[in-house]
Amino acid sequence: MSLELSIVMPCLNEAETIASCIKKAQTFMQVNNIDGEVVIGDNGSTDGSQEIAKNLGAVVVNVEKKGYGNASRGAIEGSQGKYIITADTDDSHDILNLNLFLDNLRSGSDLVMGNRFKGENKKDAMPFLHRYVGNPVLTFIGNLFFRTNLGDFHCGLRGFTRDAYNKMNLSTPGMEFASEIIVKASLLNLKITEVPTTVFPAGRNRKAHLRTFPDGWRHLRFLLLYSPKWLFLIPGFLCMLIGIIGAVNISFDTNNHNLKWIPLFAGLFLISFQFVVFYALTKIYATNHGLIPRKKSYDNLFVYFTLERGVILGFFLTLIGLAIYYFGFKNNMESTERILKIIVPAIVVVVLGIQTILFSFFFSILGLKEEK
Repeated sequence: MSLELSIVMPCLNEAETIASCIKKAQTFMQVNNIDGEVVIGDNGSTDGSQEIAKNLGAVVVNVEKKGYGNASRGAIEGSQGKYIITADTDDSHDILNLNLFLDNLRSGSDLVMGNRFKGENKKDAMPFLHRYVGNPVLTFIGNLFFRTNLGDFHCGLRGFTRDAYNKMNLSTPGMEFASEIIVKASLLNLKITEVPTTVFPAGRNRKAHLRTFPDGWRHLRFLLLYSPKWLFLIPGFLCMLIGIIGAVNISFDTNNHNLKWIPLFAGLFLISFQFVVFYALTKIYATNHGLIPRKKSYDNLFVYFTLERGVILGFFLTLIGLAIYYFGFKNNMESTERILKIIVPAIVVVVLGIQTILFSFFFSILGLKEEK
């Protein structure tokens, strides 16, 4: 790449503010003697935004597929800089002061995030719900799920190297693109740095494209789908723990006051197994399709757990459950108490055995290309 920096901005009908954003970006590069470009990813503007950008010397990339993520990726892929800084075209970002972003990229950071809460937050720059509810909650969840330590998960002003961009394999079409960058960088163990930045009220008069609740849900959904551990595994272990504790408590209850809870705890145990199975299958699918980076532990799955071992385990569980069921009725266990204490657990073991066999086949199908 012959250019050091590309300042990239997605655009959809931003004729009121796009000129200001481009001029600020160009001024920053001129003042700091940076060899760079401004690239606009236009998402089908009908207000003349493209012409304004072209007249100011910006590179305009027409992106047909709608969405913030699509427009951003289109502009990034049409740029030439070694380093990339993304900003919005609503004139809310401090584009004149990008030195901290560029300095950190030059010194080895893969991703540099802006933090609007550590910088100056101008009055009315962020809606109340975004500033005090949505962003803090989603940032907390993102940090918890992906072991990051960021104060602002959704600042649109961020910088990254082209090498990092190529490694991240970004794919989301909408506003969740902002979360995807951090999630992928974290999963790939890239170096993430956070710097303070000032945020201003948007310079346009029209309503913002961002929709508080739908886009907030898109971000949350994305965080959950990219963390099967929190979506499936941890809830599964919690259900399993409750089921085991409940079953043990009932088994030591000589007065049989809690027999009515046996079906509930049995159901919780079966549900917990489904959660764990979905965790494993989701992990395999996501890894095979490049959604989650491949780790060494993933390869070990197919070494220690095979179709044959799974089928044998499931077969023995099924036999054990059937044996308990058979001998339970053989001994004339007709009372409700005995049926609940022995027959229900027997059925649970049979179901677990059959599910293990089915899971083993599905697991093997997903991992076919891993077999040598």
